[in-house]
This record gives sequence, C-alpha cells and structure tokens, in this order.
Amino acid sequence: MNRRPALIAALALTASAALTLSACGGDDSSSGNDKIAGAETGREPSASPSVSTSTTDDRPKITLPSDVTYKFEWTKTGDADKDAVLNDAEQRIKAVDLAIAEQDSLHAAYRFYSEGTAAAGSQSYIQDFVDHKARTTGLTRYYNESVTVKGDGTAALLYCEDQSKAYNKFLKTGKTDVTPVTKDSYVIYASTLRKNKTGVWVTETLDSQRGSAKCQP
Repeated sequence: MNRRPALIAALALTASAALTLSACGGDDSSSGNDKIAGAETGREPSASPSVSTSTTDDRPKITLPSDVTYKFEWTKTGDADKDAVLNDAEQRIKAVDLAIAEQDSLHAAYRFYSEGTAAAGSQSYIQDFVDHKARTTGLTRYYNESVTVKGDGTAALLYCEDQSKAYNKFLKTGKTDVTPVTKDSYVIYASTLRKNKTGVWVTETLDSQRGSAKCQP
C-alpha cells in the first residue's frame, strides 16, 4: 500500500484509466508502508449515508485527526470564481482524508465535492486504505496552482502536491511508516470542475503524475 494511489498518466484533463500504486518515498514493496498519490478514477460509487453539516449551504463539517495537517500555498486571486474553485478543491482534498480516517469509502463528505470519475476514483482510493486498515498522517503541502474558469460554468485546475512529510499510519499497530524522500514524493494534478446548482465547484475528473519536473523543490 502506498501514499495515495497515483495514476501514471499524461496530464490531459480526461476521465482516466487504471489506478497504479506508487510509493511516496519510492519504496514500492508490498509491505504497504508508504502514505497512499492521488488520481481518483474508477467505478461509479453507490449511494452513501448523509454526513453532518455545519454551514448555511449545508457543506460537510470536516474534522480531521490532529496529526493530519496541510499547507496550502494557493494564492488568493481576488477573482470570486477562481478563489471558490481553489477553496472547494481544498475541501475535497480534506474530505477524502476524512473518509480515510473514518474508514468509509462511501463517505458523504468527499462526494459532496466530487462526482463522476473523480468520485469513483476516490472511492477506490479510500477503499485501499480501508483494506489495509490504515490512514494518512503528517503534513501535505500544495503549491504551484493554476486555475482557469470558463464561461460555461467549468474550470480547470492544475497543482502540485508535496508528500515528503506525509505517511501511512496503520490502525492496529499505531505504526507510522516514514519513507525516504525521492522525486516521486512530488505529484502534479490536473482536474476539471463544474459549478453545480448550489454553487459548489465539484471535481469531475482528476489525473495525476508522480515525479513531475514542475513540482520538484
């Protein structure tokens, strides 16, 4: 098991193919000791139960374990739509880690922020953690973002993820596997989003590639 199952694919903004596991620290052993890279594609998810909400527009309340932290270096653009895209993409990322922490591959929180192949891929991704009785831990950094909002109510978002301080934590033993940092600890993502009827920017497709030169420190 690895830190976020990564789709090794060209960064075309498309619904994608098979999921492959690629280790955060470059260790592709079957021991499952790396925090699982993130492309989310696969089968359509079935219905999930509701989740408690905390805001006037019924957004899910996302409360993560204290050892799951983020550094979003995404710059506010001053454009309302672009900033909303970045905010909702951030919430989707956190919602997926919430589903992992709660060991629920059909968690309503991530499905609030994703549909289609992105939601189906998240389901498969989360299920991998559930199967291994593990969750994420550590610090994950997001940076080098680029967002384009189109006139048809869709948007394209490109960004980098630094997994060098993010790991897997196994629930039965409490063990955290700390893996060495390699170029594959840095992942580039390309996603498409659509503004739904309630004003939420929902991720519909998400592709990723490890070791991208654009994301290297």
